[in-house]
Amino acid sequence: MAILEVKNVGKRFGGLQALGNVNLSVAENSVHAIIGPNGAGKSTLLNVLVGKLIPDTGSVMFDGQSVLGRKPYEINQMGISRVFQTPEIFGDLTVMENMMIPCFAKRDGAFRMHAIESVAQEKDIVGKAENMLEEMKLIDKRGMNAASMSRGDKRRLEIAMCLAQDPRLLLLDEPTAGMARADTNNTIDLLKQIKEERDITIAIIEHDMHVVFSLAERITVLAQGTPLVEDTPENIKGHPKVREAYLGESQDAA
Repeated sequence: MAILEVKNVGKRFGGLQALGNVNLSVAENSVHAIIGPNGAGKSTLLNVLVGKLIPDTGSVMFDGQSVLGRKPYEINQMGISRVFQTPEIFGDLTVMENMMIPCFAKRDGAFRMHAIESVAQEKDIVGKAENMLEEMKLIDKRGMNAASMSRGDKRRLEIAMCLAQDPRLLLLDEPTAGMARADTNNTIDLLKQIKEERDITIAIIEHDMHVVFSLAERITVLAQGTPLVEDTPENIKGHPKVREAYLGESQDAA
């Protein structure tokens, strides 16, 4: 069953067609990768999914509800969280303070930002933040200034902050960009753990094919704003259309 349905989505910026008749179906509780060369339309599609852009044509449905015309915070409330290419954390706060922000905002099934009303509530929020840091193997860094962490740990913290909001769909935009190989492998292991332990769907945009083939169950390949192929990782490898898009090889040459 699909949790995310993109149908006939198109988007132009002046004379540039960024997306052209994009169709995409992401199965619930799956890991779905969206790949393609630079300029293929991946970031534009992601911005449509999270409400930063409104497409010129088509529809985007999440769990049977349209996301179009909704503000990004409303889409977040629906159960969609996004991890940005550059980690979005508060560098002037500690790791624990960062972690408490989403735990404070998400209470009683709704997003609220108002004063803590009791000591018990404060303990609940602190407890949830500590549990998330424990799960993400960051508890020993709770008092550290977030800006001083490695890029891999910043990414781990950002993912933890997203998960504290109990999303049903986690969108990852180049989550391993700029990482050393060790941090990349740690991020792969973390995402596998999250997938195994949570009722969650993951959609990932990524250039690193090691990451894509380590995680994805389905892959959609974009080129010049249109889908080329959607298939399993095994069938994507060596596919002539994919080789042409990435390597400039003609299908005849393949």
